[in-house]
Amino acid sequence: MHDLLTRHATGLGPRWARNGRYLPAAFTLSRWLAQAGDASASLDALAAGETADAPLLAPVEDHQEVWASGVTYLSSRMAREAESQSADVYQRVYAAERPELFFKCNGWRARGPGASIRVRADSAWNVPEPELVLVLDARGRIVGYSTGNDVSSRSIEGENPLYLPQAKVYDGACAIGPGIRLCGADGLRDLPISLEILRGGVAVFSGATRSSQIKRNLDELAGWLLRELEQPAGAFLFTGTGIVPGEDFSLRSGDRVRIDIDGLVLENPVE
Repeated sequence: MHDLLTRHATGLGPRWARNGRYLPAAFTLSRWLAQAGDASASLDALAAGETADAPLLAPVEDHQEVWASGVTYLSSRMAREAESQSADVYQRVYAAERPELFFKCNGWRARGPGASIRVRADSAWNVPEPELVLVLDARGRIVGYSTGNDVSSRSIEGENPLYLPQAKVYDGACAIGPGIRLCGADGLRDLPISLEILRGGVAVFSGATRSSQIKRNLDELAGWLLRELEQPAGAFLFTGTGIVPGEDFSLRSGDRVRIDIDGLVLENPVE
């Protein structure tokens, strides 16, 4: 089994745990991702504390950056073409050497398990986007992954691709959790990814895909992010969605969104 790092809201502030037991209070994810040596070995050297029973937070520190890549699945490319008045843009980026990368949020904006996500009040068509989230160290190496929800306004993005930041970046548009499962890129090649949306306790949408359907190599995506952009505290990188609700579906306040990546389950209510 892979190690699991989780972040908890204790009375003395956020604290990290490994496999359900608190790490020393001085431990920070940023410093761990900044070191050049064997990250797993450095964790083994840390003493495990008491059972971590405080509520879960998003497993990202306030100053860390969360980025995202788009149009990495064929289904995503087709959905973007259908919604957009500039369909050729998505055809070209899907086939291009250079991937689409965009800034999603600073860590302090990310919502954790059980926290509310939102839909934009000025958007008529809003969807969750279940995504494998890579956790990168300062050198761009993949050290693990988490489950993410890249909540998006399809109507705003479809109106004009230049509106992408408004479609993707707003309060409650990013959720990550429940923790970070530690493993390298080889462990991420073919993970099952599922999405279920509940409305009034009844499933109104469900879908599934696998990480093997991502067109681009995961190490390649990580390499592009750090090509001309240092990430001294490490970084989080969403890898795109392969599950896209149809044009007849939009998130509503009161819905619950459940994303499962190989047993790492993230669930959030919608405001």
